[in-house]
Amino acid sequence: MKYRLEWMYKTKTNEKVQFSSELVSGETAIQIGEELESTGKVLDLFFYDEKGTSWILKEMKKLMTEIEEDPHEITVYFDGGFQKETNQAGLGAVIFFKQGRKKYRIRANERIDELETNNEAEYAAFYYALNILEDLGVHHLSCEFKGDSQVVLKQLEGEWPCYEDTLNSWLDRIEGKIKELGLIPKYTTINRKDNKEADKLATQALAGKEIFAKTLIL
Repeated sequence: MKYRLEWMYKTKTNEKVQFSSELVSGETAIQIGEELESTGKVLDLFFYDEKGTSWILKEMKKLMTEIEEDPHEITVYFDGGFQKETNQAGLGAVIFFKQGRKKYRIRANERIDELETNNEAEYAAFYYALNILEDLGVHHLSCEFKGDSQVVLKQLEGEWPCYEDTLNSWLDRIEGKIKELGLIPKYTTINRKDNKEADKLATQALAGKEIFAKTLIL
């Protein structure tokens, strides 16, 4: 989750001017808030999350202490591969997140049967990644989802229509899961070369090599 600061600045002539920051991480927001308050010229300092909920500095510090051990600052890469001959799909997901002051990466894949198209495999990979987030205990956070399937991401954003019943079914499942977890999704389309790790995992799944690894990033 990211936060925006709003505050009133009092000038030497007692004029009051309203300021607002960009969205920043919770740690950065608290640091900025402390520095602003130390000037003695700031009034009505509030912190707003991406849902519009507000806190004062004391409440923000308590909030950060409570969520420090929960996964946060999450970025998800996903990719799906499809074999037309077998109607099998390989699903790949790479998830980066912070927990406490440490950063982690999860690499995971799965092979599933009875799909019909590559687009369906991409949707299945996205849903697979959501299930991993659920198992991690991720909820009510902003998450960035990155993939090279523009069709999937644009349809999830609602920018492109979806006319296929099968894909609409996946859309409903994904949107339902996102709502259930209370996530605030951001969808980013990337080049295939920037998604090579998730692509490799999907290919390995199709070859029968299952992977689930959690790594501490130093």
